[in-house]
Amino acid sequence: MNVSEKILQNRIDSIDILRGIVMVIMALDHVRDYFHITANTDDPLNLETTTLALFYTRWITHFCAPIFVFLSGCSIYLQSLRKTKIELSKFLIFRGLWLVFAEFIIISFGWTFNPNYNFIILQVIWAIGISMILLGILIHLPYKLLLALGLLIVIGHNLFDIAESNPDFKPGFWWDLFHSGHFSAYTYAKNHAVFIVYPFPAWTGIMITGYCAGKLYTQAHSIEKRIRVFNYLGLTLIAIFIVLRYTNIYGDPIPWNLNKDFISTFLSFVNVNKYPPSFLFICMTIGPAFFILSYLENKNNRFTRIISNYGRVPFFYYIAHIYWIHLIAAILFFINGNNLENIKNTGQNFPFYFVIPGEGYPLIVVYLIWIFVVLTLYPLCKWYDLYKKSHKENRWLSYL
Repeated sequence: MNVSEKILQNRIDSIDILRGIVMVIMALDHVRDYFHITANTDDPLNLETTTLALFYTRWITHFCAPIFVFLSGCSIYLQSLRKTKIELSKFLIFRGLWLVFAEFIIISFGWTFNPNYNFIILQVIWAIGISMILLGILIHLPYKLLLALGLLIVIGHNLFDIAESNPDFKPGFWWDLFHSGHFSAYTYAKNHAVFIVYPFPAWTGIMITGYCAGKLYTQAHSIEKRIRVFNYLGLTLIAIFIVLRYTNIYGDPIPWNLNKDFISTFLSFVNVNKYPPSFLFICMTIGPAFFILSYLENKNNRFTRIISNYGRVPFFYYIAHIYWIHLIAAILFFINGNNLENIKNTGQNFPFYFVIPGEGYPLIVVYLIWIFVVLTLYPLCKWYDLYKKSHKENRWLSYL
């Protein structure tokens, strides 16, 4: 199959492979959330208390969300090659609404296992959904104007950090929703709260720039040219990250510091803000993604074929892995001697049922559970991928 045929079929192997890689790595952090002994009592990026292995375990998963959102934008551009702007706009708006609904109802329950829905958690799927709705409106703009808007959001949203730096500044619901988040909880009914984790505008900017980068996958750009451009963009973003981070002038609200040794100083340097993704966070994560995409051009081996299965069914995998991880946590909850009465206690002051803060396992067990989760989900993802391919007449499958 040549490149033009792949584009028309809306599949680029390198995108599926990289998306599969980040989906697999993403599961590591979610396993850590449920099983590591300090997951719900301390920050793994806290340089005062963390270990190098724990810091790395959390830090490496930082690459997942921005790369996934960026690749989502690329895939949307590829869809634009076989759909009219009106068709694509309608699809994005409806799919975005579906993702927001899924975040509220399906995914929030998967995270909490709380049938009362006391906590609605606005995470990455919510941010992707809102971003798709907005992109569905904005794709009617000229390409260059859309690119400029995406870059403006990605580069400029940290200007709002200036207001936050004021000691007397007090963020409210709308500020947290649009910019800071900070895992803020807002009550919307008695004993019910919405938990803001992912403010959406910066993620919208990442999706827009990903959409514009998708143009590099058209026939107007040879593979050789695309590789050169990706390498240049990767090098540029990494250079911007190093220079701006070193100066502590702009791009991240938390400055790095010289610490007692090189390792802790380096960790401080790369510990940039994800909620929302700062400009430097985006440079640090998307920069290497360009290098990986260029490397994966025309790569076809056993590993790429296996890993791309996860990348071709990302939303299906995302839902399945959350429920599977939480189900394993529930099984271990009872194996460890807890009973039905303890379930109520886990859900009173903590959003996740079957998880008790301060209880858990060492990091090596977390990695073993992660490997088990990923491997056991592979046959399911492969089956669903084949099912989608053989039932293309079912348009609803495109929403999962």
